[in-house]
Amino acid sequence: MDEYRRRHGNKTPQGRALTYENAVNEEFASRREWLDEQLSKLPVQQADQLARRVWQDDHYWSVHFEMAVGAALRQTGLTVTYDHSWYHQTPDWTVFSATGEPLCIVEVHTASPAQVTYKNMRAWHQLTQHIKTIPIGVVLMLEPTDRPIAAPESKVAKKIAGEVRKALCSPFCPSRIPTSFGYTFLIQGDGYGGTLPSPFGLYACFEPPSSIAGQISAAQIVTPVRGKISKYRKLVEEHELPLVVAVGAHPFTGLGLRELDDLLTGEQVITFQFKPGDTYIGEAAIPPPRWDMPAELAGLLWIDNKFPFTVTSRPNPSAHRPMPALLANLGS
Repeated sequence: MDEYRRRHGNKTPQGRALTYENAVNEEFASRREWLDEQLSKLPVQQADQLARRVWQDDHYWSVHFEMAVGAALRQTGLTVTYDHSWYHQTPDWTVFSATGEPLCIVEVHTASPAQVTYKNMRAWHQLTQHIKTIPIGVVLMLEPTDRPIAAPESKVAKKIAGEVRKALCSPFCPSRIPTSFGYTFLIQGDGYGGTLPSPFGLYACFEPPSSIAGQISAAQIVTPVRGKISKYRKLVEEHELPLVVAVGAHPFTGLGLRELDDLLTGEQVITFQFKPGDTYIGEAAIPPPRWDMPAELAGLLWIDNKFPFTVTSRPNPSAHRPMPALLANLGS
């Protein structure tokens, strides 16, 4: 925590990693203690490598999900090894019996949003921070459109905020503020002719597009899971081991256990996610058909992305090699 504060604490909020608050704020202390406990169960070199990666935006969730799977496997009483070497392959977790015989292999997949999502969120965050300095206590949102709105570059964001500041501080402040860069801001009303007060008090609050609005579908995990099966097919066949894939979803994806079950049962459910600042959420696509797990897959483990990251099992009833009973009962 001290090192992270030293390296990043003096940066502007928009210049910090998205994980900064998770790394230093007191509200996440219990999560960090849990992570310390999980890393302490690994060899020192492995723990050090993961500790260096975990606060990077691109690895935060994958490290937590991998450690959550290890914690769940240990809680069943099973013996596990992280990155156990099988010749030239190192699956995330290898499960052993009390006598040291391998029981199964567990690979972890993190369902993540497209990389452009992080770029857009950082860009909107920069504009939010610039507008946050305007000493007028109102809430602003972009004018709705019928298409996605691209986030501005950092230099443009500063100029946009300058134009918004000029309009807000003028004697006759308009309720609609167009800018020379194509972005139009609306001062939000309360339904009675008044303006919504800013949650920042005397400063303006901008609710930007979330960059995550759209339809949610667990179908995005199918191709990666098939990739895991292909990657470890020879290994599990040679050693007659069940292959289990654990799946966790970055919160930006909106995916949860319900969406996974809809995919496995073929429920034709359409779900969208969006936030107040979203001006466009896309169009609905036909839900994917039921997905039957391939027989080479012993089953799936679903990792909840809310602390303490509980794990729920979805065994494959048609598996050639079923998952161990202790794993099949997780979360039931």
